[in-house]
Amino acid sequence: MTDAGPQPTPPATLRQAVLQSVAAANPGYTANLPGTLIEDILSTEMGALVTMDQARTDSINNASIYSASPYVLTMLGTQAGIALGQASNASAYVVFSGPAGYVIPPGFVVSDGTYQYVLQSGGIIGSSGSTNPLYVVATQGGSWAILANSITTISTSISSGYTITVTNPEAGVPGAAAESVQSYRSRTLDANQTMAQGAPSMIRTALQKIPGVVPRLISVYPTRGTFEVICGGGDPYLVANAIYSSFIGFSTLVGSVDTARNIYVGILDYPNIYKITYVNPVQQIVAMSILWNTNLQNFTASSQVNQLGSSAIQNYVNGIYVGEPINLLEAQTIFQDAVSGVINANNLTALVFTVSINGSIVSPSAGTMIISGDYEGYFYSSPSDIVVAQG
Repeated sequence: MTDAGPQPTPPATLRQAVLQSVAAANPGYTANLPGTLIEDILSTEMGALVTMDQARTDSINNASIYSASPYVLTMLGTQAGIALGQASNASAYVVFSGPAGYVIPPGFVVSDGTYQYVLQSGGIIGSSGSTNPLYVVATQGGSWAILANSITTISTSISSGYTITVTNPEAGVPGAAAESVQSYRSRTLDANQTMAQGAPSMIRTALQKIPGVVPRLISVYPTRGTFEVICGGGDPYLVANAIYSSFIGFSTLVGSVDTARNIYVGILDYPNIYKITYVNPVQQIVAMSILWNTNLQNFTASSQVNQLGSSAIQNYVNGIYVGEPINLLEAQTIFQDAVSGVINANNLTALVFTVSINGSIVSPSAGTMIISGDYEGYFYSSPSDIVVAQG
């Protein structure tokens, strides 16, 4: 047992302990002669001892969520009511416009010209000439940026004599790969803090159970005695029900001052109807230009550095939680770690980041290496947005 927790005993130490124990009971015993039956038996026994010693270490580690093996972690998460996140398709909220009273049924298909999206819950065009924001999900997997006002094509046939248009006022949520063990471990810890820390943890845990909700796009933001719930992805009725089921103080639940970001859902808990408001996070496209150099003469692995660094920085940007800033110090460390197999950090003589958000170059806050965005927004980068070059 060390400061880092239980550690396996080195095989050489185990072997020496066995030799000493047997020799104490059998004077003259030796197992150092090669090719003997005694040595062969000892070597075979060592495999069993190493396995048992590792099992001892794993058993202690599995007592904590922080260090549990993936299998045991899954059981602990299940006990807390959350499942390992599966891959989810891209999604967005769209608004249909046309004659009042026109019904838009579930299954209605719209497109951005490249990808198709299916309406999950129906709606109706109100007297204003538009529907409330309606939830659509891509028909195929993958991750791509869904820019605001890019979903403008109706693929399902419209009744003759009617003109219906569609658009997505806000950017959509890119598809997500299956959840990593690290992310699931974090959610399991959060779920076990629910009863101790109250409403915010309770809401986050409830929202994380919903298929399609992206954990990093959840935030329960306190504002002057009120709460603003931010949630990206997931069916709006399931999201609203999760908030309703885990939050008592509806009078303290507020939306964004930018009402275009608000999602309004009516929850019917007979005989009452409760209006649940939450915020659809805004997407912020991040582009980075990273210039690096080295003191190594005739360095021939520049392309590897560019590729490894680009991928690592894209993953960093796409892992930042809603409302959290970009930390250029952390980005530098991530870049150096990613390329360490090709070039040592001591041989890097320059590492300069130029960052733009939604097409505008931004600088860190004065006296810091922090670049903040919209507190109701999240960052997203595609592979083409991260450009790494030596120079």
